[in-house]
Amino acid sequence: MDNDTYQPVPHDAAFREQLLSDPEVKAAFDASSAKYSVLNAILTARREAGLTQTEVAARMGTKPSAIARLESALASGKHSPSIDTLHKYATAVGKTLEVRLV
Repeated sequence: MDNDTYQPVPHDAAFREQLLSDPEVKAAFDASSAKYSVLNAILTARREAGLTQTEVAARMGTKPSAIARLESALASGKHSPSIDTLHKYATAVGKTLEVRLV
């Protein structure tokens, strides 16, 4: 197979700016930024705590598959976890949950 025509897409600030100049792309990005912010926060907290999904599940009194679903649901948007669930997750990874409207 000839790969001479392969042109990788740049993923730098200029590329992001170009994408976000499209009003439809900007609207979609803005609509999903909150959920990705939450996902990033919980994954970062788990990583900083040095815990696996299984360890978080044990601390929350649930199954590892529930933690996997929670983390993937935030990325897919198929399910929004309750505040209570996010509070339990935060406690399990040694954090506190803070919800703010800005």
